[in-house]
Amino acid sequence: MSDFYRVRRLPPYVFEQVNRLKAKARAAGADIIDLGMGNPDLPAPKHVVDKLVETAGKPRTDRYSASKGIAGLRRAQAGYYERRFGVKLDPDTEVVATLGSKEGFANMAQAITAPGDVVLVPNPSYPIHAFGFLMAGGVIRSVPIEPNEEFFRAAERAIMHSIPKPIAVVVCYPSNPTAMVASLDFYRDLVAFAKKHDIYILSDIAYAEVYFDDDPPPSVLQVPGAKDICVEFSSLSKTFSMAGWRVGFAVGNERLLNALSRVKSYLDYGAFTPIQVAATAALNGPDDCIKEMRATYKRRRDVMVESFAQAGWHIPAPSASMFAWVPVPEKYRPLGSIEFSKLLIEKADVAVAPGIGFGEHGDDYVRLALVENEQRIRQAARGIRRFFDGEDTLHNMIPAQAQA
Repeated sequence: MSDFYRVRRLPPYVFEQVNRLKAKARAAGADIIDLGMGNPDLPAPKHVVDKLVETAGKPRTDRYSASKGIAGLRRAQAGYYERRFGVKLDPDTEVVATLGSKEGFANMAQAITAPGDVVLVPNPSYPIHAFGFLMAGGVIRSVPIEPNEEFFRAAERAIMHSIPKPIAVVVCYPSNPTAMVASLDFYRDLVAFAKKHDIYILSDIAYAEVYFDDDPPPSVLQVPGAKDICVEFSSLSKTFSMAGWRVGFAVGNERLLNALSRVKSYLDYGAFTPIQVAATAALNGPDDCIKEMRATYKRRRDVMVESFAQAGWHIPAPSASMFAWVPVPEKYRPLGSIEFSKLLIEKADVAVAPGIGFGEHGDDYVRLALVENEQRIRQAARGIRRFFDGEDTLHNMIPAQAQA
């Protein structure tokens, strides 16, 4: 029996190959240091957890909630945008709470995509940016991830050669997986480009608060007139280490958000009300926990860069996000990112995310997440050093078909 239509449109989940090998190694007793999934290991802030406990069990909080988010949460997100970016949002018409940014992105794709519609998506990029549209019946045209002139040249070519014309362009900065950061000047050019070609911008800033330089990453909505054509997605998952709580937002263009709200109204009743109340406390509360989160990831980044260099593997230091986007060492590159990732599990007890899982242009890279403490990162570096020092020849490792 053949797969269903939408399932058939999805490629094999490449991360599953690494996950299976990781589970097998752990079952055999191996201590695998997992730098693969971007799953925060830091605790959620105490005042947020306290608000959840305080609210749970109160009268009426066990009932259905609001699909687009309770009013207080939407006001809190609007307040955050005004403080952080200087952007004013109407919480009633320009803010929608989502079940994490991933759900918001996927349901936006369902809301605006007709079969055959074309969307411009960076390659490599976070999988939902492309597959949300593929599941909705759309067609993807790839553009480079770097926020520079080549991005616009490629996007211009894609628009010229796409029938029908693209309906939207996706951007994600700080980028998952590459950790690249866009400037406000890039966003100004992007808004002008989108208006020139009458397409929407869908921006993902889930990592906007995870940065290590003095200048915080901007929002595309800081550009005058951006709300005419843009919706931006964000999340509390990384900012407040609340990944499992599933709280995110879509903000910006009223027409797009109305379409998203209508789709969501048929699919969900919003997050559990106490979670939304606690998320409101997170956004309205002190930012000490955010500064501590940044400091923790910065320390881990610095330890990773230093210790992996001593092991013989150069790690480009990311200026933002909780990831390092790292070239596969040159002599292992013919293996591809999946086989190299498998080798790291087998020979170094280290799990990473193969770059090809984020698009074919990522196959020369792996993504390392800063989700283990400094001691474990140094332990990972020692395992990699042992692997590199005690390796067989590359000829013996490369499958026969790769040598042909």
